[in-house]
Amino acid sequence: MVDPFAAYPDQDTPPDRLWPFMLAHLKPFRWVLFWATLFTLGVALVEIGLIHYAGRVVDLLEGSTPAAFFTAHGAELLLITVFVLLARPVVQIVDAMFLNQALMPNIGTLVRWRAHRHVLRQSIGWFQNDFAGRIANRVMQTAPAMGEAAFQVFDALVYSVIYFLGAMVLLGGTDPRLMIPLAIWVVAYALLMRWAIPRVGEASKAFSDARSTITGRIVDAYSNIQTVKLFSHAEAEEAFAKEAIEAGRATFARQMRIVTQMELGLVLVNGFLVVSVIGWSLLLWQNGEATIGIVAAASALVLRLNAMTGWIMWALSSLFQNLGVIREGMETIAQPIDLLDQEAAPALAVTGGEIRINGVSHHYGRQSGGLNDVSLHIPAGQRVGLVGRSGAGKSTLVNLILRFHDPEQGRIEIDGQDIASVSQDSLRRAIGMVTQDTSLLHRTVRDNILYADPSASEERMIAAARRVKAHDFILDLEDRNGNRGYDAQVGERGVKLSGGQRQRIALSRVVLKDAPILVLDEATSALDSEVEAAIQEALNDMMRDKTVIAIAHRLSTIAALDRIIVLDEGRIVEDGTHGALLEQNGLYASFWHRQSGGFIGVDAAE
Repeated sequence: MVDPFAAYPDQDTPPDRLWPFMLAHLKPFRWVLFWATLFTLGVALVEIGLIHYAGRVVDLLEGSTPAAFFTAHGAELLLITVFVLLARPVVQIVDAMFLNQALMPNIGTLVRWRAHRHVLRQSIGWFQNDFAGRIANRVMQTAPAMGEAAFQVFDALVYSVIYFLGAMVLLGGTDPRLMIPLAIWVVAYALLMRWAIPRVGEASKAFSDARSTITGRIVDAYSNIQTVKLFSHAEAEEAFAKEAIEAGRATFARQMRIVTQMELGLVLVNGFLVVSVIGWSLLLWQNGEATIGIVAAASALVLRLNAMTGWIMWALSSLFQNLGVIREGMETIAQPIDLLDQEAAPALAVTGGEIRINGVSHHYGRQSGGLNDVSLHIPAGQRVGLVGRSGAGKSTLVNLILRFHDPEQGRIEIDGQDIASVSQDSLRRAIGMVTQDTSLLHRTVRDNILYADPSASEERMIAAARRVKAHDFILDLEDRNGNRGYDAQVGERGVKLSGGQRQRIALSRVVLKDAPILVLDEATSALDSEVEAAIQEALNDMMRDKTVIAIAHRLSTIAALDRIIVLDEGRIVEDGTHGALLEQNGLYASFWHRQSGGFIGVDAAE
């Protein structure tokens, strides 16, 4: 009845309050919820009707012989039998189908799908401000919490309200005075819930936060297990996780104390209900104002209510617990997109690959660091090297060109088009990049290379791998499931491969992408000298007719480029060819003469 993957309008700023957030996700289920409400009403009315009829049977049995009873009421009993065996199951099964089949599998899927899509649209900076494990945990746990909350509303809340109203009508129709203890009980029960449920919700929200912290710390340790082992910090990581786990235990214990208090109150108010209603009905019977059937029906009804109240209280408690989980999840998945395309932004049209940077400043919201009033013109097809100490602004400049952040001041143009006015996807399709810290997807080698162009043929993929000397070692790969070559899994972030192998697969990916603008951030740093020499030749061939920006600490890899830009403290301090910069005898020349093993000294005092 509901397609959880159906198209829907993207919300750049989702609702940041609980009920609007829930209603936005429940909107596709409005007809499911309408019919579920009707059939839940039917289930409750049928059960109350059966209790009422049981009282009638007791009254009919009183003073009647078996023969006379079945002769007088056999047809009626036959109709009730048919109803209980055939009609009642239909009502209950249809109600269950709406909730269990149409609602539950699809609402969680819809929430998880939309949350994942929304999170994927966030900027790189947004991800850098949180744990990947915590983000994933919130996406995963919000979905079932939304489904459980919706289910509890109809399975417990709607059912119980209808049942209580039906009980009032049934007892009032027997004797209005029987409604008095039931009304007192309803008020006491409501007050108990008013006290307990919000506290359970708050405690659940706190426990959900604590659980996300535990997950984040554990995933952080697992993701950086090599660093943990390298520095022998297993005990420190244990203590770090234990602190969060203990906080989670204490938070959950507080929640359970509230639940215990809630159960104590429930036992007391239910005891009042049973004693008062059954006692009053017996008093009415003693005075000749009620039949035995009325006593039986009233007794059955309050005993059923007594049994139901624990379930309803737990259902409401579960509802508010799930609402707490949803609130916690909203802290991540309801955040507005912080880096947006303009409305109806056109695709970037690359005619040559000219880059103009005009008065760009970016300090990541701080007062220092990043770039300060940088202007730079890179003609189409020019190969430029970026040089500077750590923190000089090289990576910031590249990240702004890729529009991972928007500059705080100034603008960047590619072929005369402001990159802030074109779509982000089209901009990044026009730029191929290889980073120093290469990360591969936990998929096959084939999947990782074809990530650049999923429509590429097998021949093109293999040719790209051959160009960077990757094909031969790929054929020798085998994972623990026996998959070989291009079908071998590379492990999380490519951990099953050496640094050089990861780098060559990443280079294969960029070769296959064949973008008009190429960014290389220490692209050959993880390679040994022999392989680097061969791949440098492939890179030189790949750079032909492209605009290239190459970041390097090993200056020998960029000395032959058309132009070298030297950055220092966020500003361009030198600009020229390798030979011209050496003649200037400035910062670049000091780097060149000071290099040992081909790397820039970080400290000027060296």
